[in-house]
Amino acid sequence: MKAEIHPKLNPVVFIDSSTGTEFVTMSTLSSKETKKISGVDHFVISVDISSASHPFFTGKQTLVDTAGRVDKFRARQEASQKLKDQTEATKKRKEEKSKESPEEKISRKAKENTEKKEAEKAEKKAAAKTAAKKAKK
Repeated sequence: MKAEIHPKLNPVVFIDSSTGTEFVTMSTLSSKETKKISGVDHFVISVDISSASHPFFTGKQTLVDTAGRVDKFRARQEASQKLKDQTEATKKRKEEKSKESPEEKISRKAKENTEKKEAEKAEKKAAAKTAAKKAKK
């Protein structure tokens, strides 16, 4: 064997998360969690399905969904759809803005500026009211 080209073998314990069965062996895997077995520290690797829980080996047909895979998949699908919808809405707005005539663009910007100034006035009034209430106390 050539030196320094082979990965380091570590003592490892694989734990089946659905049954709690432990398999002690050697592997190149490692983890932050360790467990002392027979005076030796073993890296703990959690597995969803092993020969202790797989229907082919146990002869029992059970549904193991420890990670909520279906729920995670649906959540990813919904997030993806939301992102697509947002992208399409942004494209539509940009497209509408690009089709605007110069007069429409000016009137839209004037309306936006007016709304912004009104919001600033409302904020100043609210700040003045809170300051007046504090001064009365």
